[in-house]
Amino acid sequence: MSAASSVMSPLERRASIGLAGVYGLRMLGLFIILPIFALYAETLPGGSSHFLIGIALGAYGLTQAILQIPAGWLSDRYGRKPVIVAGLLLFAAGSFIAASADDIYWIIAGRVIQGAGAINAAVMALTADLTREEHRTKAMAMIGITIGITFSISMVLSPLLYHYIGMSGIFELIGALAFACIAVVVWFIPKPAITRFHSDTEANTNKLAEVLRNKDLLRMDFGVFTLHAILMSVFMQVPFILRADGLDAPHQWRVYLPVMLIAFILMVPPIIIAEKKAKLKQIFLIAIALAAVAQISLLLLQGSVMGIAASLLLFFIAFNVLEATQPSIVSKIAPLAAKGTAMGVFSSVQFLGAFFGSAMGGLLMQFYGGNSVFIFAVCMLLLWLFVATGMRPPQPLQTKMYHLQELNEDAARKIQQSLSQLRGVREVLVVANEQIACIKVEQSGYDEEGVKNLVEKI
Repeated sequence: MSAASSVMSPLERRASIGLAGVYGLRMLGLFIILPIFALYAETLPGGSSHFLIGIALGAYGLTQAILQIPAGWLSDRYGRKPVIVAGLLLFAAGSFIAASADDIYWIIAGRVIQGAGAINAAVMALTADLTREEHRTKAMAMIGITIGITFSISMVLSPLLYHYIGMSGIFELIGALAFACIAVVVWFIPKPAITRFHSDTEANTNKLAEVLRNKDLLRMDFGVFTLHAILMSVFMQVPFILRADGLDAPHQWRVYLPVMLIAFILMVPPIIIAEKKAKLKQIFLIAIALAAVAQISLLLLQGSVMGIAASLLLFFIAFNVLEATQPSIVSKIAPLAAKGTAMGVFSSVQFLGAFFGSAMGGLLMQFYGGNSVFIFAVCMLLLWLFVATGMRPPQPLQTKMYHLQELNEDAARKIQQSLSQLRGVREVLVVANEQIACIKVEQSGYDEEGVKNLVEKI
């Protein structure tokens, strides 16, 4: 690899930063209402029903889950930018509908429309269009880091903004941010020279059956469904507990700020151990168990703000570790030819879990009381722990991607066979029409020079 290709070009940096910003600002719009929405919604006509509050909180997840993969397919046909802009317009429209809502039903309508602006797959595809194969992982990592930071910031900002501008103001701010994202997409992010299908980032209908038959991938899908269901159910109940303990909505940031800062720091060592020491399954199972302990702690320590803060700290350490390691595990266990499809299903199930968790949390609160939410969470997490124990330990692998010169199918088969015989290479996929070679290799000890020599000879 030449020195020029070892670093991102200015165009790649611009595209990666811009798309990470768009993705992050849109996710901020979804995250920022979590800590205070349930408290606000109960003041609306129809808000006496916790079930309807749960539907309103999670409604975006249902439409997001349904439309995310189809929106990616539309971006293949009609272009990335038009689909992203259309999605952001829908998201803005839903935000302004929710801002002007005078009952819970219009809030639900606004949230449904917000979710219909499903741009995730199109953003990932545009990122792939605008970055070379050897830098695509960096670009995707930038997006992932942005989402994590955005989530933490939104937990702290939410109560403060609620105090100064109210929930209507927050929804209006979300809508304004969507328009800012449109400006970034139209004027800041470069237009791709070529729009093509990317098997590493996009879902392929021909691979769906293979993905849905893979037991390890199904375990991961159940896991992300459970994790986001629990996250949403927590925010159906915890705000009420904090208020009962004397901390009203505008001041609940005093809990979330130290919790999110400490959790963000403490998540790092387990992730390093998991990846560098090949202890991914062990850390994964410990994090699930820790999340279950946190839910039990929330159930038992409701009379103390410090107790709730400590419980939330345990939960968000576990949540951050699981949120960071799950995509890595999916990437390791998914066949190269089906990686984009596996990630698409994984992401859709995540949003479906968010809808299920908030709806179930509201339903349980309405008919069985708030404690039932934590009991539900513990049961879900224990079931997940049981399911996850059957997972084969993910191999310490990493995926490398290389750009190839134009070649025919016969040449692609030959280079694939040659690459597969090199030391430390576990799986190879050469796609002639995409001009890429995807290679799963051992994290140490693979013949990197041999791979580069073969690729450069083409």
